[in-house]
Amino acid sequence: MYQVPDYNQTVSMKLSEVLADIGVDERIVMKRRRTWLLIESIENITHQLLDKNASAYIFGSQSEGTTTIDLQSDLDQLNCDKAFPVIQDWSDWIPGLYNLLMIQDNSISPGYCLLQVLRDDAPLPLDGESHHLVFKDRTGKLLLKKFIVSLFNINREIHGPAGFEQGQPGISDKDSVFALHCTTWPQQARQWLDQQGEGQWPSAEMKQYCSRTGCFVVGVGCRGSEHEQLEWRISTSLAERCLMFNLNITQIRCYVLMKMILKTFINPLFKDVITSFMCKTVLFHCISNAHSNIWRENNLLSCLSLCLYLLYNNIINENCPHFIIPGNN
Repeated sequence: MYQVPDYNQTVSMKLSEVLADIGVDERIVMKRRRTWLLIESIENITHQLLDKNASAYIFGSQSEGTTTIDLQSDLDQLNCDKAFPVIQDWSDWIPGLYNLLMIQDNSISPGYCLLQVLRDDAPLPLDGESHHLVFKDRTGKLLLKKFIVSLFNINREIHGPAGFEQGQPGISDKDSVFALHCTTWPQQARQWLDQQGEGQWPSAEMKQYCSRTGCFVVGVGCRGSEHEQLEWRISTSLAERCLMFNLNITQIRCYVLMKMILKTFINPLFKDVITSFMCKTVLFHCISNAHSNIWRENNLLSCLSLCLYLLYNNIINENCPHFIIPGNN
């Protein structure tokens, strides 16, 4: 049986008690999740009443319940326009709409794609010339430019694919991302559905649910890529939210502690070099590859050390592989 040294047990239990006292416990985590999912539902009902063909999703620490007051976590909102369906196979073409075909080949960075514009009256490529919305490549394909991001984020500071809004006193800062939705699971992530590490996590049921969520594409290219101005990043945010909602309280506390260390010791010296998403990715890899019985309250310190060690290795090797699309650094 796995044995934990007395020192680790004592410190782990004290850490767990302190985190519970500041709101990182099952009750408050669930309360945060219910609150933000309710706000998300209200916003989507509003869209429906106004006949907007769009959906809003609230992701990140606030809706996951993986934050505290002093962490001052941003609010991450994804706004999805359903008027332009993204497809991966010609058989998924929807009549009456300008479908966008995902192009994923060896010339495109892992975790990214190009979007080819198709006709609305037949499953055929759209013909035309380059203009401010589309670019005609050497083979004649009309590719959607990332113009939507700049139009959507007028008068906002740009953070990657997101428009940043400074919060008022008592209100969180907000990152708003414009996205398009694909109802099918990304080709680059299909291998992930069949993989299973020592931790037997995620379960087959969780992966089955994730595969039904499809994916989003957001307007940001891979830095340094020859297609950077045309690439769209593939986002599996709905699947990642499912994974976060299936963590136990020790795993959540481990993630919160990583963010506390980041905010207290690293960001003041090296701002935005290591992100909370990197910490989340590291946590996912650790849960997947470590035995499930280590994630206990009296072993929190060892769990934190495991995550920090993997994060350190990723930084040294300059490679933090995406959990679902490992080719994406």
